[in-house]
This record gives sequence, C-alpha cells and structure tokens, in this order.
Amino acid sequence: MKEHAETILQYNYWQSILHSASQWAVRVLPGIILILVLTFIGIFLLRFAQRALKKVLLKKGREDIPHSEREQQAITLSNVLGKAGKVAILTIAFIMLLKEAGVEVGPLIAGAGIAGVAIGFGAQNLVKDVIAGFFLLSEGKIRLGDVISIEGKSGVVEEISLRTIVLRDLDGVIHVIPHGMVGTISNMTTKWSAALIDVGIAYNEDVDRVIEVMKDAGTQLMSDPSFEDKIIEPVEIFGIDSFGESSIILKARIKTLPMHQWAVAREYRKRLKKAFDEKGIEIPYPHRKLFIQDLRSSHTS
Repeated sequence: MKEHAETILQYNYWQSILHSASQWAVRVLPGIILILVLTFIGIFLLRFAQRALKKVLLKKGREDIPHSEREQQAITLSNVLGKAGKVAILTIAFIMLLKEAGVEVGPLIAGAGIAGVAIGFGAQNLVKDVIAGFFLLSEGKIRLGDVISIEGKSGVVEEISLRTIVLRDLDGVIHVIPHGMVGTISNMTTKWSAALIDVGIAYNEDVDRVIEVMKDAGTQLMSDPSFEDKIIEPVEIFGIDSFGESSIILKARIKTLPMHQWAVAREYRKRLKKAFDEKGIEIPYPHRKLFIQDLRSSHTS
C-alpha cells in the first residue's frame, strides 16, 4: 500500500508539472511565435529598404561622379545602416521575448539606463567614433575597395562600420582605425587616378629626343587592348623635373581609371626601358671618381 501511494504521488507530481507546462505553453507560445514572425518580417523589410536606399542614392547622386563609384558609395552606406537596423530589431525582439516569457523587463531597462549613463562617461571616445563615422559615411568620401591613407597607414578599405575603418596593406596586415582618430584622409582612387613616372637620363642625351620617345611609348600603351580602357588621357610629359647627381630627371603622368595607376605605371616603365635600349638612350647609374694617393712615393720624396 505504501509503495502504491508513493507511485500515485509521483504520478500526480509529474501530471501537475505537465499541466502547468501546457498551460504556460498555451499562454506564452502564441506570443513568442508572433514576435519571431514579426522579427523575421522586420529583417525582410530592412533588406528591402536597403535595396531601395541603394536605388535612391544612385538616382540622387552627383552626375559628375561615375556610376561605378556612386554604386560603391551606395553599397557602403546601405550596408552600414542595415547592420545598425538589424541590431535595433534584434534588441527590441529580445526584450519583447523576455517580457512575453514573464520576465519583468522594467528593472532591466532601468538598470541598463543607469549602466548606460555610467558607461557613457567612460565611452566618450566610442560616441565620438560613431558620430564621426556617420558624417564620414553620409559625405561619401570613402567607399569599400578604395585605396586610402589615414594616420600613416595605407591600404585597401575592406570594411567600414559606424565606429571603425578596416584597411589591409600590401603585406596583408589589417589596420583598424577608429573614426574619431581620423584626421586627414588621402584617397588615391576617387574619380580618376594618375601614374607618376620619374625617368633619369644621362646629361649628354638630347632631352627633346627623349621626350618624343616617351610620348611614342605612351601612345603605344594606349593602343594596347589590355590597357586602352584603363587610360583616360595620353601621357603628359612635364619636362625636366630636377637635376640629379648623375642624371637629368624627367617627370611624366598618365591619367587612369581608379585602381589601375600602378599596373599602368609598371607597364609604361617596361616599355620605356625597351624603347631606350632600342634608341641607345642611356639610363645612368651613380658615378664616383676615386683619387688614390701613393703613400710610398710621397714618403720617399
């Protein structure tokens, strides 16, 4: 009898737990499902808004900026705003889920507010970074894929958030720069770029003849199918830029599409070397005269 009574008590215990759980599920699950559905809809609408924002920015962008650059700018800004909106939606959904599950969120919100004020005094740099990042993005001075130089660090822009800019340099090193630290930004890939080439020739060379050879090399480069769509204007020969210790320095410039100036400069130098070799134009290297005194003869005399 005693064992039978214990079994009945255990059965009643588990039955009451199941009954309570089922009542809780009937009362809470519909609200939780509704919140999850609304969250999904909110994220879907956010993505739709991102696409709409890209179209608006492309349509309202400055006409003097190429379409590819305006598109990259629109993608950068919409991605950042999309991340911020997603964080806001998920935060609100989390608070609603806690409330639906019976957790008292009032004290949590109040505590978070007090903690936010306390953290705010120690996070002034963070606020500064976010505000500076918002204005930087809205002005569209930099975009994903740009090659820029900030605070002595240069590289390709791999990521832009409301707080930081992420650069990757030629060595593959990642540099994370807070917006609040950004002073002067040097963007090497906006609208158009330029390949600057310094050429050293011997002092006994005919400068006018060398300039004609440089122009011919630039014309041939522009007619090359691999480079004709990357070069905006014919090569400019500025003339003699300086007098070196063993050479005359001529400076040239080739305007290119953004991101192509380095490849164009390398190809132009290669063609110049071949042209100079064919024409017998000397590219000098430093010369130094040494005077050796014969100490033995000096001592004898």
